[in-house]
Amino acid sequence: MTTEFQNLIPMERLELAASVLRVLAHPHRLRICELLMQGRISVNEIAEHLGIPSNAASQHLGIMKAHGILGSERDGKTVYYRITSPQPAWLLDCIRNHSPE
Repeated sequence: MTTEFQNLIPMERLELAASVLRVLAHPHRLRICELLMQGRISVNEIAEHLGIPSNAASQHLGIMKAHGILGSERDGKTVYYRITSPQPAWLLDCIRNHSPE
């Protein structure tokens, strides 16, 4: 006997979601997304807020940018980052609304 399942999410969407979750599955990356949801921020500002070296912040930013979650723009010598994907906001909303306090 075969059970019929309805309203399942297409596998392609699940694969995309899993990819985004792997990229964002780090507390610093989630915090970076929270900061960037308030507007564009420089690498140095992010590093200062997180209490980590600039090169560590740059690595996190580079990973998220390579996966299409962030974009960047240069203003003189300073590089500013911004969110270019809706997934971080959805994930952070889920964390806020569904995790124990």
